[in-house]
Amino acid sequence: MPKSIKIDFVSDVSCPWCVVGLRGLEIALERTSDIVRADIRFQPFELNPTMAKEGENVGEHVARKYGSTVEQSLAARAMIRDRAAEVGFAINFTDDSRIYNTFDAHRLLHWAGVEGSGHQQALKHCLFELYFSEQRDPSDHEVLLEAVADAGLDRAAADEILSSDIYAEEIRQAEHFWQSRGIHSVPAIVINDRYLISGGQPSDAFEKALRNIAAELAEA
Repeated sequence: MPKSIKIDFVSDVSCPWCVVGLRGLEIALERTSDIVRADIRFQPFELNPTMAKEGENVGEHVARKYGSTVEQSLAARAMIRDRAAEVGFAINFTDDSRIYNTFDAHRLLHWAGVEGSGHQQALKHCLFELYFSEQRDPSDHEVLLEAVADAGLDRAAADEILSSDIYAEEIRQAEHFWQSRGIHSVPAIVINDRYLISGGQPSDAFEKALRNIAAELAEA
């Protein structure tokens, strides 16, 4: 019988390595479905919590935040595109791509988690696709409501959340909790509150970790 495990996937909607990591994890879970059954819970992390509503050009943002040259930025984008393509996801960065504030997206993800883990995962995928594949603004409420509808969730309920500060405090508390646990970069994948896997790892790395954890649980 498969062992039940809890996975806290700490990530941001605007983090390309989080896309790579999530797809790698999902592929690994498919390969190990005979030995583990996972409950994935998406936890909030904002890479740019003070980002203004209009956002910032991705190239200018990377240069300002990390000191990257234009050549380094382009090379990094190409590598991320290739890694995403390997797991079946299209990241369509251009010179005009922008980084946006993701706080409201995290509020909706929290709500989706209250509705059920399957809804949360579906919404996460829709948000990733709208931002990375379609170059849409995940701080725009109409874009967020479109993602909600695509994920099969109640658009009117989501609109009510966005028109208020519902779940704002829960997001701030959750972000503080994970940072207090030493999570300062994403993706961070925490399994059973014990095992940490950092970064956008390939599916083989996740599979190896899952098999090792399943073996430990079987011996316990």
